Amino acid sequence: MPTPPTPAHPARLILASTSPYRRELLSRLQLPFETVSPNVDETPLPGEAPEALALRLAEAKARAVAALHPDALVIGSDQVAVLDGAIYGKPGTHERAVRQLQTMRGRTVNFFTGLALVNGRDGRAQIQGIPTLVTFRALSDGEIEAYLRREQPYNCAGSAKSEGLGIALLERMEGSDPNALIGLPLIALCDMLRHEGVALFG
Repeated sequence: MPTPPTPAHPARLILASTSPYRRELLSRLQLPFETVSPNVDETPLPGEAPEALALRLAEAKARAVAALHPDALVIGSDQVAVLDGAIYGKPGTHERAVRQLQTMRGRTVNFFTGLALVNGRDGRAQIQGIPTLVTFRALSDGEIEAYLRREQPYNCAGSAKSEGLGIALLERMEGSDPNALIGLPLIALCDMLRHEGVALFG
């Protein structure tokens, strides 16, 4: 049988996020890319499961930007922290972060990352969910306060900024990609990019 042709791919790569953490992660692949804010409503739908929310928002972010840049491959990502079926999102305030970490200490939390790659030319989407199980240490109230005052992780799901001092909160991690916890699963993304014909090594 003849070898199938290499799929054509857009020259541009866009990250549908303004997160500095995701931007830093994507830069590790040494591919030229741009960042665009997706401006997507992140409100959960009634009765929506946490994992379904992350997958839906990852795709929605990528499609929102692809609609404006139809010549590009667009990456969307979204993460939720899930414990006992409840979502622990970005706390936003010190008080909410304290409550989150008090609830999660000594427990195992699923930091579930939704990843989507949308081809703006034809609307094709690759979507994948990547779970990372994180067990928190049995932290004292004093340790929680000291961590939050130093790191101020109020824009991080579950208040755990693992790329910084937040790693000291954790006892154990289980997952297929250490980058997923920071917000962009590079192993899965590389597979998606290869499927679109992107040459990762030039």
